[in-house]
Amino acid sequence: MASHFSALKRMRQNQKREAANQTRRTRLRHAIRELRRAISGGDSEKAGALLPQVVSIVDKSRKEGVIKDNTAARFKSRLMARISKAGRTA
Repeated sequence: MASHFSALKRMRQNQKREAANQTRRTRLRHAIRELRRAISGGDSEKAGALLPQVVSIVDKSRKEGVIKDNTAARFKSRLMARISKAGRTA
């Protein structure tokens, strides 16, 4: 257990940041999961409506440091590729 004031403050800050990042990460995962379900379910209208929202959440997560730049780019690229592929087959 930390005994210095600075170490105690650091622990409090880390706990707050951890809780915030966990919320952000969960929000990101839920948004991506919902879009993937819409794509696999063949609901192209819902997928098209969700895409801008999901891209926004991915960008915010990248900006907040929850995910890295390359990870955000990869998420967006793969989601857009799935949507375009689903649009061609439908």
